[in-house]
Order: sequence, then structure tokens, then C-alpha cells
Amino acid sequence: MKFIDEAKIEVVGGRGGNGAASFRREKFVPRGGPDGGDGGRGGSVWAVADENTNTLVEYRFVKRYQAKNGEKGHGADRYGRGADDIELRMPIGTVIRDVDTDEVVADLTHHGQRVCVAKGGKGGLGNIHFKSSVNRAPKQATPGEEGEMRTLMLELKVLADVGLLGMPNAGKSTLISAVSAARPKVADYPFTTLYPSLGVVRSDENHSFVMADIPGLIEGAAEGAGLGHRFLKHLARTGLLLHVVDLAPFDEGVDPAAEALAITQELHQFDPALYEKPRWLVLNKIDMLPEEERAAKVAQFLVDIGWDVAKPDDEFTFDVSTPRVFEISALTRQGTQELVQAIQRYLDVKRAEAEQAAPENTDEINATHTDTDILKPE
Repeated sequence: MKFIDEAKIEVVGGRGGNGAASFRREKFVPRGGPDGGDGGRGGSVWAVADENTNTLVEYRFVKRYQAKNGEKGHGADRYGRGADDIELRMPIGTVIRDVDTDEVVADLTHHGQRVCVAKGGKGGLGNIHFKSSVNRAPKQATPGEEGEMRTLMLELKVLADVGLLGMPNAGKSTLISAVSAARPKVADYPFTTLYPSLGVVRSDENHSFVMADIPGLIEGAAEGAGLGHRFLKHLARTGLLLHVVDLAPFDEGVDPAAEALAITQELHQFDPALYEKPRWLVLNKIDMLPEEERAAKVAQFLVDIGWDVAKPDDEFTFDVSTPRVFEISALTRQGTQELVQAIQRYLDVKRAEAEQAAPENTDEINATHTDTDILKPE
């Protein structure tokens, strides 16, 4: 199935049914009085987060979703039937934005979350509501209300703990296939990933995390060059970025340090908040370097990019004892387990810090997950 991460749709709530203006007409019951019932409410449109959906492809081809109208009221005090609601199932991580106001309507972050994106109209009142001591035979009834109409932009941001970034052919797809069950396309010739891939990395029997691989970046990506700029948004929810660098490129004229600095610059231009995320260096393809030259090659690379590995208060370090530069071979899996274990330790520390900082009032927390919520992005 093709990966679609953006779609524009129109949602319309159903119109409420009209109230009835009717009078009781039975033999031997003179002046029976008003008996017109209310109209039924129109159907609403709900967005529902579904963990079994991973793309917005359905909404790329069907652009309009309209709930049915409510039934009109009838005589004999019979109320009209309310219309059924419509549920639009979307992947977890979908951000729903109102195109006209640019307001974030919902941020679907957990399975089963429901948000009303277009409310159905209320049914009209029948003439039984207008009877009074001075108006015993009211002939008025109110029409049903129109349903809410909205144009929405759906934007999928994948939920992952760790994100991979780097130039095309840096070995990101090989790395995610080496440490998880994900199987993106890899080959022994240059090409780039076209769609993001997610893989669950299991560090041991009781611990795991999700890793995301996005298409490789090229210089100028922040201005629209290449494919990677379209998918940088998928790194917005990650807690840690792994900058994968090819230390042994196919073209001998390519400078790995210059490419690494170009990626850093693209991150800063695209989103300063993304640039400030914790980021580790993963120096890949060391198996293609002569063993006696590896240490010098790595040292020279770190000097060229200005990365002082001995500096303990670096902005990308969460703990002095945790390494920030890894030398691996994704193909032979050399050093990949050390990388996985370090990532797991980092995520455990961050999760513990988040739990301590969370509010203690559970009622307040639960109140943020009701159906009627308007959730804000992180």
C-alpha cells in the first residue's frame, strides 16, 4: 500500500430534522391540541485513532464525508429519528487542522481516541413546545439546524522513539533492518528510500523502542530539493535523532564531514526545534575501512565537523557516561548492539524523568482524553 501522509478533506455534519406542526384529530376528542414532535438530530463526523491503520491513502481519493440528516418530526407526539454518526479511522499520529482558521482540531496520539470534527445540527421543535394558556393551538414549528461544515488538512506524523537521518546511501535502511524486523529495500547500488519505515527494536525480553527511517536528505532539502524535506516532519515526535554518516562513500570525491555539516544546516533551516533535539553520531560502514586506518579516519572526521567528544556538557549529551559517537557496520552488525543498548538506557532515563514531571492529579490527566476534547500538539 502506498504511503500517504497528507490529505485534504471536507466534512459535513447532517442537518437536523424539522419539527412538526400537527394537531390531534380523533373521534370524540374535540380540540385535541398540538401533537407535533421534534425533528431528529443530524449525524456528526468523528475522527478515530486506529492502530491498525498506517496511511492516509483512503482520504487521498475520497474528499467529502457527509453525515445523514435527521428525520423530521411527526404527529401524535412522534419524534424524528436521529441520524447515525460517521467514524473516520485514521493512523495514530495524525494531526487534524482546520484549513480556514489554521486551528489544530485534534492530535490523535493513542488508539481509540475520538474527536468530533463536524457536529450534526439539532432537530427542530414541534408545535407541542409552543402551547400556552393564551395560545392553545400553536401552528409554529422550528426547522432543524444546519450541520457543521469544515475543510480539514490531515497530516500524519509517525510516532517513534528514535529517528534516523542522513544523506542518501548512508546505510539508514540497512541499520533499521539489522536491529529490527523492518525490511525496507536495500541493495548494493546507490538509491534512496522513498517512504518512511518503522521498526520495533527489542533490546531485551522486556524492553523495546520504535525506530523510524525517513528518506535521505540532500543539500537544499529545506527549500524543497529531493524527497527528504517532505518527511522531516516525521522526526518531530521522536525523542532522539541518530545522524548516520557514511565513512566510506562510493565516490572518493565525497567528503563525509561536508555532508554531515550540510545535514545539520538543513535541520536548522527546516525547524530550529528539530535541530535542538538530542542527536547522536553513528559512523557507518567502518568495515569498508582498513582496520589500521579507522581510528585516524574517525578522529579526523570529528575534528572536521567540530565535534568535541570529550566535552561533558555538550548539548546533545544526557549523561556523561553515555557515548555520543558510535562506530558501526550495519551490514555486518558490528557495534549495533552497543548502539541499541545505549539508546534503551537513554530512553529509560527520559521516560523516568517524564513520569516524575507528570501531574499527580489523575482526574486531570484522564480529563484530557474525553471524546469532546480539542487536543493540542506537543
